[in-house]
Order: sequence, then C-alpha cells, then structure tokens
Amino acid sequence: MEYTVQHLGKLAGVSTRTLRYYDEIDLLKPARINSSGYRIYGQAEVDRLQQILFYRELGVSLDSIKEIVTAPSFNGANALKEHHEQLLDKRKQLDVLIANVEKTIAFTEGRITMTDIEKFEGFKQKMIDENEDKYGKEIREKYGDDTVDKSNQKIKNMTQEQNDEVTRLESEVIAALAEAFEHGDPASDMAQAAAGLHKQWLSYYWNEYSKEAHAGLAQMYVDDERFKAYYDEKQPGTAEFLRDAIYIYTGFKK
Repeated sequence: MEYTVQHLGKLAGVSTRTLRYYDEIDLLKPARINSSGYRIYGQAEVDRLQQILFYRELGVSLDSIKEIVTAPSFNGANALKEHHEQLLDKRKQLDVLIANVEKTIAFTEGRITMTDIEKFEGFKQKMIDENEDKYGKEIREKYGDDTVDKSNQKIKNMTQEQNDEVTRLESEVIAALAEAFEHGDPASDMAQAAAGLHKQWLSYYWNEYSKEAHAGLAQMYVDDERFKAYYDEKQPGTAEFLRDAIYIYTGFKK
C-alpha cells in the first residue's frame, strides 16, 4: 500500500502538518514525490511512523527519536519489544493510580479507613518507577539490589510532612550550591553547607549513610550525563563543583 500525506495522516491519527514537519527535519521522509508533487509513503514509512508515535507516547523528544531510528544499529523488532515493556510499566503505574483513586472514593464515602501514607501510594510508586527507568540499572550495579529496594520502600513509607521536607531540602541544596559556585571554592563555608544539606536530603532516601557512598554518588553525578545535565542546567561545571565539595565534606581523597 502507498499513501499520500493526507491518507497517512488519517490512518495514523496525526495532522498533515505534523507529517510535513517530520519530513522537514528528516525524521520521516516520503518514499517518493509523484508527478503531481504529492508526498507518497510506502510500507517502510508506515512502520517508521508507528515507531515514532510509540516513542512520542513514551515522552521521548523528537531529537532523540531521530537519533534512535536513524542509527545504523536500530532494530525495529527489538525496539517493539522495548516499547512493549515500557508500555506495560506505564500500565502498571496507571493501575496503581486507579486503585488509589478507587480507594480514596471509598474513603470519602465512609466505607473504609485510609492512612495519609496510603493516600499518596500511587504518586510515590510513579516516582519510583520513573527513577528505576532512568537510573535503576546504574544505581543497582553500584549499590546493589538490596540497598535500592530498601530505599524504594523508605520512599513508599514517607509521610506527607516528610515528602514536603525532602522537597524543601532539594530546593535548598540547589540554591546553596548556586551561591557557593559563584565564589568558586568547594572548601568554602557555603559549599560545605551545601554538601551538608545534600547529606540531609540523602537521609530521606538512604537507610544508612556512609561517607564513602556519599562520595561515590557525587562522582556519579559527574560521570553520568543525565545527572550532570541536571546539576549543570543553569551553570556548567556545577556537578564537578558539588563533587569536589562533597569530597572535602566526607574527607575523600581523589
């Protein structure tokens, strides 16, 4: 089967404007342009569009999708298996949230009791699942399954007050780190205060604290591009600065 841009748009449920944009950015080129100047899409393009829409549904950016599907090593069958696993994870998250809503309805109608911790189970599980998707492999390899599982359980058991506190601490760490970075000395009082706040923040996630583990995490912030991008978002070099400050705070030697 071959499709014009209008027919493919109707088939896939996307606008012709979207398909033309995908063409412009070289994400989905038509198989050919016919004698009347119409874009014509074949089976390969249909399959490519399906992959693109799967990735979009999972929240992947167009730039990343383009990099993935145009890579020489891209394997459509393997990609579909990954899509399937990720969609199952997404369904699991939705099932937890649905169960939480149903329980809350029963609670508001006076049919059951519900603790404050239970009220936020779905949201916490979603956060845990998202963290597992992003960083689970690296964290589990570095700290082990038992440590990560205990940390996840600790998150599940957080009260709303504790959740508010950890959110406040995260903001304080970023603010203190930004101020200390401007002065450029990881050994300064401000930088060491930021490292101390970071330790307090970690205490809400870790069952046990160790200086060695704290220093190891700080190095991961530099080595892992995703962590580094988070800390370097406003000021490049911040991840390295935090690492150095934590090294000094923990007495760790490079």
